[in-house]
Amino acid sequence: MPRFGIPFSREIAPLEAIFGRNAPKILEIGFGMGETTARIAAEHPENDYLGIEVHTPGVGALLKRIDEQALTNVRIIQHDAVEVVTEMLAPGSLAGIHVFFPDPWPKKRHHKRRLIQPAFAELLATRLAPGGYMHAATDWQEYAEHILATLSAVEALENPHGGFAVRPEARPETKFEQRGRRLGHGSWDVILRKRP
Repeated sequence: MPRFGIPFSREIAPLEAIFGRNAPKILEIGFGMGETTARIAAEHPENDYLGIEVHTPGVGALLKRIDEQALTNVRIIQHDAVEVVTEMLAPGSLAGIHVFFPDPWPKKRHHKRRLIQPAFAELLATRLAPGGYMHAATDWQEYAEHILATLSAVEALENPHGGFAVRPEARPETKFEQRGRRLGHGSWDVILRKRP
């Protein structure tokens, strides 16, 4: 963690200095056990990946993958995502944002705990550079429809797909997702771009 972790701070993080280069920066919110993050980072060495996760076992698992795969383009912040985005990321600093399989909080009384809410969607859009993308995926259809409606309502974003997108090859299918497919569950991808 001292090598690949970034402590939370109330100042803008100097991402170029932290990664040691000028490359597109992709934010991943809630990377779980880090399997998808590590795979995407390994397949796209031209990009830098900043993962946010509060769950300690997940942080440990991703650090182990970084070490085993000798990845140099991943950094981790173990803190609340809303605070990190608000305090540490400069407007226009990101080439992309990934939110893959966030907690769906399926009970109606818990919907307010969902990560993708109008105010946070607006905030995320400000952190994207023009042409940057926001990519969310979920296996809960009702949450997928909420995400699509919430992101589509952000004026700074446009949806080149018109609705849901086909899962791009760049997003690996997770074990969790494969198991769900075997059980007959769907998964939905929402991909929007920041207007120029």
